[in-house]
Amino acid sequence: MATIGVGTTAPDFTKTTQNGDSITLSQFRGDKAVVLYFYPKDETPGCTAEACSFRDNFEDFVEAGAMVIGVSQDSEKSHKSFAEHHRLPFLLVSDGDKALQKAYGVPKTMGLLPGRVTFVIDRKGAVQHVFNSQLNAKKHVREALDVVKRLSA
Repeated sequence: MATIGVGTTAPDFTKTTQNGDSITLSQFRGDKAVVLYFYPKDETPGCTAEACSFRDNFEDFVEAGAMVIGVSQDSEKSHKSFAEHHRLPFLLVSDGDKALQKAYGVPKTMGLLPGRVTFVIDRKGAVQHVFNSQLNAKKHVREALDVVKRLSA
């Protein structure tokens, strides 16, 4: 598994969103920073708290010039239901084959649960921040927003 750290070029990917649209990470280069956050599972307490915290701070991310993309192994159908249920204004992509998790070196927690890791990627495609915490879901949002605001200053 790759180790992606600060200064590393973020691995490009093409995935399908909860709306059935195809997106590629590189389509945002030169235009927006990207907050790419990996989470274990839709509709679980910690993941819902994290997603709702991203939702509640979404306008701040947009104002700072950032796009938020959530990633889990859940299906596009599950993501669509999760996004609608919690009024999530950002994109969710399915990583059912775990290719993104592997490309970004997202570790499993206790060898079982998919990891919870957030990457902040600047407009040039370089990783500027990595935060890994399975239990402190809301801190992912605070840390990412602080970095995005610094990048836009």
